[in-house]
Amino acid sequence: MPITTIDPKTALIVIDLQKGITSLPTVHPIGEVIAKSGELVDAFRNRNLPVVLVNVDGIAPGRSEHSFNLKQLPEGWTELVPQLNKQAKDHLVTKKTWGAFKNTDLEEHLKKNEVTQVVIVGVATSAGVESTARQAHECGFNVTLAVDAMTDRDPDAHLNSVTRIFPKLGETGTTKEIIDLLQASKN
Repeated sequence: MPITTIDPKTALIVIDLQKGITSLPTVHPIGEVIAKSGELVDAFRNRNLPVVLVNVDGIAPGRSEHSFNLKQLPEGWTELVPQLNKQAKDHLVTKKTWGAFKNTDLEEHLKKNEVTQVVIVGVATSAGVESTARQAHECGFNVTLAVDAMTDRDPDAHLNSVTRIFPKLGETGTTKEIIDLLQASKN
Protein backbone atom coordinates (compact mmCIF):
# COMPACT_ATOMS: atom_id res chain seq x y z
CA MET A 1 0.00 0.00 0.00
CA PRO A 2 1.44 3.40 -0.89
CA ILE A 3 2.10 5.73 2.01
CA THR A 4 -1.05 7.49 3.18
CA THR A 5 -0.18 9.26 6.42
CA ILE A 6 2.42 10.07 9.02
CA ASP A 7 1.33 9.60 12.63
CA PRO A 8 1.98 12.52 14.99
CA LYS A 9 4.49 10.34 16.88
CA THR A 10 6.61 8.79 14.15
CA ALA A 11 10.27 7.79 14.51
CA LEU A 12 12.90 7.36 11.83
CA ILE A 13 15.04 4.22 12.07
CA VAL A 14 18.27 4.26 10.02
CA ILE A 15 19.74 0.78 9.59
CA ASP A 16 23.47 0.02 9.30
CA LEU A 17 24.70 3.13 7.50
CA GLN A 18 28.14 2.55 8.94
CA LYS A 19 31.59 2.67 7.43
CA GLY A 20 32.14 -1.08 7.14
CA ILE A 21 28.77 -1.85 5.60
CA THR A 22 28.64 1.11 3.21
CA SER A 23 32.07 0.18 1.85
CA LEU A 24 30.63 -3.02 0.36
CA PRO A 25 29.25 -3.14 -3.20
CA THR A 26 25.50 -2.47 -3.51
CA VAL A 27 22.82 -2.57 -6.18
CA HIS A 28 22.09 1.16 -5.96
CA PRO A 29 24.76 3.83 -5.44
CA ILE A 30 25.34 3.99 -1.69
CA GLY A 31 25.98 7.74 -1.85
CA GLU A 32 22.41 8.29 -3.01
CA VAL A 33 21.03 6.06 -0.25
CA ILE A 34 23.04 7.96 2.35
CA ALA A 35 21.90 11.31 0.90
CA LYS A 36 18.20 10.30 0.93
CA SER A 37 18.56 8.95 4.46
CA GLY A 38 20.20 12.23 5.47
CA GLU A 39 17.27 14.19 4.03
CA LEU A 40 14.91 12.15 6.20
CA VAL A 41 17.14 12.54 9.27
CA ASP A 42 17.06 16.33 8.81
CA ALA A 43 13.29 16.37 8.25
CA PHE A 44 12.65 14.33 11.39
CA ARG A 45 15.03 16.43 13.49
CA ASN A 46 13.38 19.63 12.20
CA ARG A 47 10.03 18.31 13.43
CA ASN A 48 11.54 17.17 16.78
CA LEU A 49 10.61 13.59 15.95
CA PRO A 50 12.77 10.72 17.22
CA VAL A 51 15.73 9.59 15.14
CA VAL A 52 17.18 6.14 15.83
CA LEU A 53 20.59 5.33 14.35
CA VAL A 54 21.36 1.62 14.23
CA ASN A 55 24.69 -0.06 13.67
CA VAL A 56 25.61 -3.72 13.73
CA ASP A 57 28.52 -5.09 15.72
CA GLY A 58 28.25 -8.84 15.46
CA ILE A 59 26.25 -11.63 13.94
CA ALA A 60 23.62 -13.97 15.25
CA PRO A 61 24.98 -17.34 16.35
CA GLY A 62 24.29 -20.36 14.25
CA ARG A 63 25.42 -21.82 10.98
CA SER A 64 24.35 -20.60 7.57
CA GLU A 65 25.34 -21.36 4.02
CA HIS A 66 26.41 -17.75 3.50
CA SER A 67 28.23 -16.94 6.70
CA PHE A 68 30.00 -13.62 7.08
CA ASN A 69 33.47 -13.25 8.54
CA LEU A 70 33.63 -10.15 10.75
CA LYS A 71 37.43 -10.41 10.85
CA GLN A 72 37.52 -9.33 7.18
CA LEU A 73 36.04 -5.93 7.99
CA PRO A 74 38.26 -2.86 8.44
CA GLU A 75 38.93 -1.17 11.76
CA GLY A 76 36.22 1.31 12.62
CA TRP A 77 33.66 -0.57 10.51
CA THR A 78 30.90 0.03 13.08
CA GLU A 79 31.24 3.84 12.96
CA LEU A 80 28.21 5.58 11.50
CA VAL A 81 28.80 7.47 8.28
CA PRO A 82 29.52 11.14 9.06
CA GLN A 83 26.71 12.33 6.76
CA LEU A 84 24.20 11.25 9.44
CA ASN A 85 25.66 13.91 11.74
CA LYS A 86 24.75 12.05 14.93
CA GLN A 87 23.18 14.37 17.49
CA ALA A 88 23.05 13.99 21.28
CA LYS A 89 19.29 13.42 21.26
CA ASP A 90 19.47 10.66 18.60
CA HIS A 91 19.01 7.19 20.03
CA LEU A 92 21.83 4.79 19.12
CA VAL A 93 21.11 1.08 18.90
CA THR A 94 23.93 -1.41 18.43
CA LYS A 95 22.59 -4.76 17.33
CA LYS A 96 24.14 -8.20 17.00
CA THR A 97 21.45 -9.66 14.73
CA TRP A 98 19.75 -8.57 11.51
CA GLY A 99 16.78 -6.91 13.22
CA ALA A 100 17.14 -3.85 15.46
CA PHE A 101 14.57 -4.96 18.06
CA LYS A 102 16.06 -8.29 19.15
CA ASN A 103 18.01 -7.98 22.44
CA THR A 104 18.09 -4.16 22.30
CA ASP A 105 16.17 -1.37 24.03
CA LEU A 106 14.55 -0.14 20.81
CA GLU A 107 10.96 -1.21 21.50
CA GLU A 108 11.12 0.19 25.04
CA HIS A 109 12.60 3.48 23.78
CA LEU A 110 9.92 3.92 21.12
CA LYS A 111 7.03 3.06 23.43
CA LYS A 112 8.39 5.34 26.17
CA ASN A 113 8.28 8.14 23.58
CA GLU A 114 4.72 7.15 22.56
CA VAL A 115 5.79 6.35 19.01
CA THR A 116 3.09 4.65 16.92
CA GLN A 117 4.78 4.63 13.51
CA VAL A 118 8.30 4.00 12.26
CA VAL A 119 9.91 4.96 8.96
CA ILE A 120 12.77 2.61 8.10
CA VAL A 121 15.72 3.20 5.75
CA GLY A 122 19.23 1.78 5.27
CA VAL A 123 21.04 -1.39 4.23
CA ALA A 124 20.65 -4.17 3.46
CA THR A 125 17.09 -4.16 2.18
CA SER A 126 16.63 -7.93 2.50
CA ALA A 127 18.46 -8.29 5.81
CA GLY A 128 18.65 -5.46 8.37
CA VAL A 129 15.85 -3.35 6.88
CA GLU A 130 13.44 -6.23 6.29
CA SER A 131 14.15 -7.88 9.65
CA THR A 132 13.64 -4.60 11.49
CA ALA A 133 10.41 -3.95 9.56
CA ARG A 134 9.10 -7.43 10.43
CA GLN A 135 9.94 -6.94 14.10
CA ALA A 136 8.39 -3.44 14.18
CA HIS A 137 5.21 -4.82 12.61
CA GLU A 138 5.12 -7.66 15.17
CA CYS A 139 5.51 -5.08 17.98
CA GLY A 140 2.42 -3.25 16.72
CA PHE A 141 4.02 -0.21 15.08
CA ASN A 142 2.71 1.20 11.81
CA VAL A 143 5.58 0.62 9.39
CA THR A 144 6.61 2.83 6.48
CA LEU A 145 9.57 2.10 4.25
CA ALA A 146 11.39 4.72 2.17
CA VAL A 147 12.28 2.51 -0.77
CA ASP A 148 14.61 5.02 -2.42
CA ALA A 149 16.68 5.26 0.78
CA MET A 150 17.71 1.62 0.91
CA THR A 151 19.75 -0.85 -1.07
CA ASP A 152 21.10 -4.38 -0.99
CA ARG A 153 23.99 -6.38 -2.40
CA ASP A 154 21.59 -8.62 -4.33
CA PRO A 155 19.20 -7.06 -6.88
CA ASP A 156 16.72 -9.97 -6.69
CA ALA A 157 16.63 -9.88 -2.89
CA HIS A 158 16.08 -6.09 -2.93
CA LEU A 159 13.25 -6.39 -5.46
CA ASN A 160 11.62 -9.23 -3.51
CA SER A 161 11.64 -7.23 -0.27
CA VAL A 162 10.31 -4.04 -1.87
CA THR A 163 7.61 -5.64 -4.03
CA ARG A 164 6.53 -8.73 -2.12
CA ILE A 165 7.43 -8.40 1.56
CA PHE A 166 7.15 -4.70 2.46
CA PRO A 167 3.55 -4.27 1.21
CA LYS A 168 2.54 -7.01 3.68
CA LEU A 169 4.25 -5.22 6.58
CA GLY A 170 3.26 -1.62 5.99
CA GLU A 171 3.31 1.19 3.48
CA THR A 172 6.04 2.12 1.03
CA GLY A 173 6.96 5.46 -0.45
CA THR A 174 9.78 7.69 -1.54
CA THR A 175 11.79 10.07 0.59
CA LYS A 176 10.01 13.00 -1.07
CA GLU A 177 6.56 11.54 -0.36
CA ILE A 178 7.45 11.03 3.31
CA ILE A 179 8.93 14.52 3.68
CA ASP A 180 5.87 16.02 1.94
CA LEU A 181 3.60 14.25 4.45
CA LEU A 182 5.78 15.48 7.33
CA GLN A 183 5.49 19.03 5.99
CA ALA A 184 1.72 18.73 5.52
CA SER A 185 1.29 17.46 9.07
CA LYS A 186 2.97 20.64 10.40
CA ASN A 187 -0.06 22.69 9.44
